[in-house]
Amino acid sequence: MLSALLLIPILGSLVLLPMSGESPASVTRMKKTALVVSMINFILSLVLWGEFDSSSVQYQFVQEFNSLSFCHLNLGIDGISLYFVLLTTLITPICILSNWDNIKFGMKYFLIAFLLMETLLIAVFVVLDLMLFYIFFESVLIPMFLVVGIWGGSVTRIRASFLLFLYTLAGSLFMLLAIMVIYYNIGSTDFAALSLSEMTLDGQKILWLAFFLSFAVKTPLFPFHMWLPRAHAEAPLAGSILLAGLFLKLRTYGYIRILIGFMPDATSYFSPLVQTIAVVTLIYSSLATMRQVDFKALVAYSSISHMAIVVLGLFSNTIVGIEGAIALSIAHGVISPAMFTLVGGVLYDRFHTRVIRYYRGLTVYMPVFAIVFFLTTAFNMAVPLSLNWIGEALSLAGIFQKTPIIGVLGASSIVLSACYSIFLFNRLAFGAYSQYLSFTNDITRREFMVMLPLLLVAVIFGILPNVIFSDLHVAVSDLIYATP
Repeated sequence: MLSALLLIPILGSLVLLPMSGESPASVTRMKKTALVVSMINFILSLVLWGEFDSSSVQYQFVQEFNSLSFCHLNLGIDGISLYFVLLTTLITPICILSNWDNIKFGMKYFLIAFLLMETLLIAVFVVLDLMLFYIFFESVLIPMFLVVGIWGGSVTRIRASFLLFLYTLAGSLFMLLAIMVIYYNIGSTDFAALSLSEMTLDGQKILWLAFFLSFAVKTPLFPFHMWLPRAHAEAPLAGSILLAGLFLKLRTYGYIRILIGFMPDATSYFSPLVQTIAVVTLIYSSLATMRQVDFKALVAYSSISHMAIVVLGLFSNTIVGIEGAIALSIAHGVISPAMFTLVGGVLYDRFHTRVIRYYRGLTVYMPVFAIVFFLTTAFNMAVPLSLNWIGEALSLAGIFQKTPIIGVLGASSIVLSACYSIFLFNRLAFGAYSQYLSFTNDITRREFMVMLPLLLVAVIFGILPNVIFSDLHVAVSDLIYATP
């Protein structure tokens, strides 16, 4: 079943490849084909979720492809990777729908890029080999580099795409060196072999720093964060959704699977350092968010602060903190794309400016937009009855159990996120209608249907969080208490 999840988007790309023509009918046919392929993958992932056994500590749906001497592709999922796979298959059709009308050239290659990225992202979460994890982890950069550079929003898109590529690739060189050292000493990069091997604390420290530097650039943590706001601001809407919804989750998964799973002693040793960096990142990015005049950059900086809370939860070394961090990652994976859809899609498509000062009083002509924007803003602030609140509360509770001072400093995000979120909503929605804006229509049916599943996920799992935690608990408990 996992191999089918990987192959269906590739087959969809092969179907799209021979299609030609720039006529509206041809382009519509391409978009419908890509959307159907992504929906089939989403339905298949729901079947996978339904058959998942939450009581097992073993990898499930394991498939091995060892026919080639140089390629040992082993696939499997556990409770930790399950929800990241579901998030990937949910976000991909939303990406296709979000840019349904506003890509004016190269639609076929735009759609193929997103289908390939879906395969690569799923592969990161299901491969059971460290070298293959690295290969797929880095391969995602290539289509995203092309998406930002070709279909970006302004003339500075080339600079943004190179910042995205070079920052993240430079950090990953250290991860590659660490993987080579592991292979030289252990003789394998298979997850099962790594979990049974023993490394000295000094050896773990060196390898841990190499992996952490790579993940810190991609999270991003201060001071390696400069590529993210630029990439978000210049990327097309679908690219921003994928960056916020899925790219940042690769780092969460890497922290859990590699640093916490395979190097627990070094993780415990360096936890105070990581917690300090995460708190600095949280406060700095929150203050920087308040200063933004571009609303896509504002949402991008807010993503940095939310991911800093995720890092605090992960490195609390508690079940509560790690489960909360995973829940917050999933919540951020749906709410941040919803924010980008509203500001970078609905508003930018109508008024073609991202400068906040040009906007005011949108409730006059866009009341439905104002209601949806209010709900999304409230969820982004982590109000009760949302999954964001569950994840943030548990992440902060986990870190507070271990280090109360860090917990108090991390809790400042509650006030800081409310400051920039309420400012943005108040500026856009209330007051007299701006003299710089022309008359416009409310959100369309397509835009509303893009938003609806994202909000439903945040609300349903916010009211019923045990649906997620029942699948996570066994895997997270085994991660903490059963590692050698």
